[in-house]
Amino acid sequence: MSQQDQKKTVLIVDDAPSNLQMVNSILKGSYNVRIATGGAKALELVKAAPQPDLILLDVMMPGMDGYEVCTRLKADADTHDIPVIFLTGQTETQDETRGFDVGAVDYIHKPFSPAVVKARVQTHLVLRATREQLAMQLSAIQKELETARQIQLSILPHQIPQLAGLDIAARYIPMTAVAGDFYDFIVVDDKHIGILIADVSGHGMPAALIASMLKIAFAAQADCAADPARVLHGLNRALCGKFQHHYVTAAYIYVDMERGTLTYGGAGHPPLVLWGAPNYEMRKIEENGLFLGKFDFATYTSKEIPLQPGSWVMLYTDGVTETTNPQMTEFGDQRLEDVLKAGPDDTADRFADRLLAELTQWSARGAGEDLDDDVTMVALHVKS
Repeated sequence: MSQQDQKKTVLIVDDAPSNLQMVNSILKGSYNVRIATGGAKALELVKAAPQPDLILLDVMMPGMDGYEVCTRLKADADTHDIPVIFLTGQTETQDETRGFDVGAVDYIHKPFSPAVVKARVQTHLVLRATREQLAMQLSAIQKELETARQIQLSILPHQIPQLAGLDIAARYIPMTAVAGDFYDFIVVDDKHIGILIADVSGHGMPAALIASMLKIAFAAQADCAADPARVLHGLNRALCGKFQHHYVTAAYIYVDMERGTLTYGGAGHPPLVLWGAPNYEMRKIEENGLFLGKFDFATYTSKEIPLQPGSWVMLYTDGVTETTNPQMTEFGDQRLEDVLKAGPDDTADRFADRLLAELTQWSARGAGEDLDDDVTMVALHVKS
């Protein structure tokens, strides 16, 4: 590529030959200069290759003035990003304000100072190059995040296990592209299943990487799936020393459909929620040790709970109760209890969808708007 081809291209638009000559003489040694004597010609030249990197545009021109030319440039996706500097003899504030309103980035006042012209042109060319570089970097980051999102989704269960007499539903709504929530199952056989739900502190890529570590650590607990205390102890042992600025809350349950029991243990996590049969009252059960990943001396306990036909159980992360509305009021425990009591639902899927609909309505967020936190839940219904 020749040195001439490496030069940036500047389009000068002015109906006065003397102005064109002067600006051209200032810039021609450093840039490829193209000239238009009116607005219509400028709009024609701006489409020709090579497209100008910057436009110096006179404000007062017959036929089509600079404001209209700039407005058309900014309305066209092909020319929207080309910086426009107005050339003007007007110094009134309202005139300059109008120029900025239609999309100009700067003004150069007449009579022209060579030093000012060179400095303004160079500054805005550098700014444009910086914006383009940042846009490319952002695009690369977004592609990496999408890849990370796909990888993270791949570590979640691909399907919900099917056990006779037990209906299970799970929902996972990440706050951003990648999340720190996690859930998984250990299917022992057609009557026994272990279920883990976890929440890594913080958000974004670090939390997502730790959630990925949980996948491996949890799979290693299969031999002690029937003992929640041992499962949590094993997870804590696997995570301790692996990171410094994060921790993990978790809850694990082991469902024994043969005996009709559920055994539960927690690690700094929101309580297990039960409702429905036998007395249709909602109960919250906490059996929490210290959160995971920080204290190698932490110990954990478990509690066994009878399951009756018609019973409902839910594990969830704190993103459920901490979802805020536009007034920054949290959804809270009471509203969650109201949703649970507003049943009955005939399937776990319909309950999970109903709860998510309530959270969406409460948050009043539109499509594409981030939540306050990741939202994950696992609901179980013991069939009658």
